[in-house]
Amino acid sequence: MICFSGLVGLLLVLTAEARVGDSSQLEFCNETEQCLLFDSICKNSVYEVRHYDSVKWVTTNYTSFAMEFMMVPAFWRLYKYITGENEANQKIPMTAPVVMGLPEKSIFRTGVITMSFLLPAEYQMDPPKPTNEYVYIQETPAMNVYVIDYDSYMSTMSDNKYSQKLLKALNSANAQYTKGFHFAAGYDSPKPKKKRHCEVWYVVEGDPVCDPGLQPSA
Repeated sequence: MICFSGLVGLLLVLTAEARVGDSSQLEFCNETEQCLLFDSICKNSVYEVRHYDSVKWVTTNYTSFAMEFMMVPAFWRLYKYITGENEANQKIPMTAPVVMGLPEKSIFRTGVITMSFLLPAEYQMDPPKPTNEYVYIQETPAMNVYVIDYDSYMSTMSDNKYSQKLLKALNSANAQYTKGFHFAAGYDSPKPKKKRHCEVWYVVEGDPVCDPGLQPSA
């Protein structure tokens, strides 16, 4: 899922342990037994501020014009890893979300897009090594992120729409965030579903903005 390489130094690094656990703790994560858990710092009518602890993922990079052209081949690289294409020949349960790291570029230029699967809690400490040279284990540091969600299929069009909506709100609030890339997170399989859950994340720089229009989370 994720544009991690070369970006780790840009993220807000905190000392923390991985929080991957029971999906029942999240109302929108209901297709896998384990999901990426978080602490909600604050939220308003447009976005939420979350804190994520440091976690490990299995990741692959793909150079493409848009996510539509890389989603299937990248997904299968990672799916083969969790179904036994690793040095331990272990089958690893699917988790959520699947996360992609998207560079911010013009529509006519190619860029390196990453896709990552979150490793389950039991594999966070010592995940088996991938045997595919294009697949690798990556650890993200703890970070705060600005999040906006939507209920349609993830696509370049929907991601652009909601990333721009989030950016407009962040810029209006004078919020500081890492520029040049963002994360796209999906919690649902491709099969038809009445209501889906996808998200756009921007990494917080400095203190997250929780202005008077934001309500502290309980």
